[in-house]
Amino acid sequence: MSIKIILSVLVGGIVGFFFSNDSILSNIDYIIDIGLCILLFFVGIDIGRNNNVLKNIKNMGFGILLVPIMIIIGSILGSILGGLIFKMPLNESGAVGAGLGWYTLSSIMLTDYSSELSALAFISNVVREVIGLLTIPFIAKYIGDIESIAPAGATAMDTSLPVISKSNKPEIAIISFITGVILSTAVPILVPIMIKL
Repeated sequence: MSIKIILSVLVGGIVGFFFSNDSILSNIDYIIDIGLCILLFFVGIDIGRNNNVLKNIKNMGFGILLVPIMIIIGSILGSILGGLIFKMPLNESGAVGAGLGWYTLSSIMLTDYSSELSALAFISNVVREVIGLLTIPFIAKYIGDIESIAPAGATAMDTSLPVISKSNKPEIAIISFITGVILSTAVPILVPIMIKL
């Protein structure tokens, strides 16, 4: 699976570099949305095929909320640690981590504060998504199902969901979706809080 992802990104980069077509580029968001909806549709079919999924989720109870909480804590603490290494102010490095992988929103929210920090948030969160897509299958196989949700961050409910679903049991896809919704809701709250510290 990870080889297919790497090849897809490489081929896409080559095509984008050598064959930039204005009609495709102007509609790229629309094309991505269609592709993502098709992927999520098939993830939904896979979840629906398993009758025990909702029962297993119900048995987990409120423990399911620990997944997004720990991802938030790990993301912000990790970015603050990275900020200390690169001698960044703690509030700035924390705000970048508070983007939780949602690169478009976090970078827009930081534009008024600093265009450099906005660019850093964008790049950091894009890299997080790419690394997540590449590492999720390995984490699911060698570390654990729930742990494989963490690298995706806020994208656990959309772009990373097909990879998480393919790499894990069906109930993990539902936990991933719930986690992604909670993280996506947290980003517009956490980024301003972190930057104002």
